[in-house]
Amino acid sequence: MQFIQASQDRWHRLEGDVPAQPTAHALLTLPQWQAVRGTWPADLPVGLALANTDEVEDLAADLPRLALIALHFPKWTDGRAYSQARVLRARLRFAGELRATGDVLVDMLPLLSRTGFDAVQLRAGENEASARRALTLVTDHYQGDVHQPRPQFARVA
Repeated sequence: MQFIQASQDRWHRLEGDVPAQPTAHALLTLPQWQAVRGTWPADLPVGLALANTDEVEDLAADLPRLALIALHFPKWTDGRAYSQARVLRARLRFAGELRATGDVLVDMLPLLSRTGFDAVQLRAGENEASARRALTLVTDHYQGDVHQPRPQFARVA
């Protein structure tokens, strides 16, 4: 799991409904992307910052062009971004960086990993060392996930 510090993040949001100039490592909203997808240079890395209400299935054709998808947790109790991540990784086979943003707590790290996130931007005040430790506490799961789709009973020889 990669831990992103906002002050050191190379990805940047572009202002306006339609970005004036394509730039490398631009993090666009879905409406911005829809406005420029036809003209965005193929050689410029681009990412999307999605709300947890956006339909990720609608992005299937665009996924090979995206280097990053940032999924937002408006509250730690709202888990819709987990479902988005699972669909992106397991069903749509998104291979780029999948980042959790918003109200991301240490306790969420194991499930974030199991649903396909590979990067997080922790909520202010959360401890990165504790988050790294949380990823080591449970190493095997009965249910399948994006890393091991088969449940435990189906893995026994």
